[in-house]
Amino acid sequence: MSSVDFETAVKQEEAYLRQVHPTSDDIPSCMKLFDNFLQCNVVAAQMKSLYRYGQMSECGQKLEDFKFCMSNKGVHPQEKYDAWIHRRAEWWARRRMTNSSEDVWEVRTEPLQGYPPVRSNLDSSQTVE
Repeated sequence: MSSVDFETAVKQEEAYLRQVHPTSDDIPSCMKLFDNFLQCNVVAAQMKSLYRYGQMSECGQKLEDFKFCMSNKGVHPQEKYDAWIHRRAEWWARRRMTNSSEDVWEVRTEPLQGYPPVRSNLDSSQTVE
């Protein structure tokens, strides 16, 4: 579980997403989101989920993403971009705040001290050829 509060996690995710998706052209189109929803429901995807996780895929979030996109269809591209970044950041922050099988470490805010180790000159027993 993360040691930061939800609002801080959202701000961190927003900053990251703005770097990964720097312009409004970098966010998925409504058509792409609809395709993602449809692909989630095909038999092959459902069978893979059933095999891997023992249950059918839940595609509700993909449908909600598509509906959110359609609700912003007439909005200025910058406002649509900001809304998409914020919505996605909240989704990632919620994932960070809850337990997951992927929890193996926490995100570092500073580099690990003394790593990588600095290699000193070669020992007298080693020779350079």
